[in-house]
Amino acid sequence: MSVTNAVILCDGTPPQKKLLEKALSRADLFIAADGGGNIARNYNLVPDLVIGDLDSFEQEDENSFEVKKIPDQETNDLEKALLEAKRHNSQHIIVFGSTGKRVDHTLKNFSVLKQFHNQFQSIRFRDNYTDAYLIDSPFKKTFQIGTQISLFPLSGRVTGVLTKGLKYQLNAETLENGVRDGSSNEVTESIVEIHYKKGDLLLFEIHNHTH
Repeated sequence: MSVTNAVILCDGTPPQKKLLEKALSRADLFIAADGGGNIARNYNLVPDLVIGDLDSFEQEDENSFEVKKIPDQETNDLEKALLEAKRHNSQHIIVFGSTGKRVDHTLKNFSVLKQFHNQFQSIRFRDNYTDAYLIDSPFKKTFQIGTQISLFPLSGRVTGVLTKGLKYQLNAETLENGVRDGSSNEVTESIVEIHYKKGDLLLFEIHNHTH
């Protein structure tokens, strides 16, 4: 069977179990990235594979899943997991545990998000509060009115940002780190459209309810 939807669980802040289970119910592949395997075990969830340099995963004598050690220090555990998902022909990726705990690891994972953005149909970082993903221009999506969203220039600068359907509209403006970002905006129309000219634009979609 062709694998389409994959869930990756990293070793950051653990998501609520029911949020993870909801994503897994629609997934064809479940990969735990190193210490993410410990979170899965604590939740009594069985991944198809644990992958990474395995400096965090607490191995047991027998596992009911594959464990793949890749000592390569040029790639982090999320990169290793995404490469594995690609080998399984995954197209839509949801990543849990990519944020929280060490800030340097969080920033590195956002760098990995940019690196792999064009290699899958979609990659989302999901936690208990937010979905974060890079958007291409033009972007068009249906949202529930009142949804909080933030726009962030991942690589420092995004030019020509034009929005429609948001409370605070941008009219061919520039978002730049340390100068101006697009945090804490709100959806006012059911269809949101965003265009931009150049850069890497990160969208944070705040969950409207506690999962």
